[in-house]
Amino acid sequence: MTRSEADLLALLRALDDPGRLERPQGYDRGEIAARFGTLVARLEGDFATRCTAEPDTQDSSEYGRVTVPAAATLRGTRIVVCVSKFGSLALVCADNPGAFFGTDDAQAEGELDGADLAKVDRALTELGYVMVPEELLESDYDGPSRLPSFVQRPSWWNRFFGFL
Repeated sequence: MTRSEADLLALLRALDDPGRLERPQGYDRGEIAARFGTLVARLEGDFATRCTAEPDTQDSSEYGRVTVPAAATLRGTRIVVCVSKFGSLALVCADNPGAFFGTDDAQAEGELDGADLAKVDRALTELGYVMVPEELLESDYDGPSRLPSFVQRPSWWNRFFGFL
């Protein structure tokens, strides 16, 4: 299900607990790990390849990343899926976070095929993840949490996917 930017911002604000920067209250590491493992297996099946998985990121609000290798995509650009420890938030990027201004930009530049993106979106939706566009996550953070002082320009990405 596609959500509006206003709905996604409301969700980000609702998940933003200043007392819990790295993970939310009630965080169930085993449940998150199981869902992440299912996501990895699903993407491997959908793209008929082995994907690189980096689970259980330490000192970060990001749980982990799954990378679909470039050789398995129609445009030859790898796809990276980042999963947050908060609210099953997920971010989909072509090549790496920040490599493009978002998936629309990557598609416009011919680096990401819509069919590949649809496979990833379908897997995330069916597994209960909420996809947040990179463009929204890169917007200025205006929530109540105090992010680390080394973060020069706090963004929503820093809050829900960054190192703490």
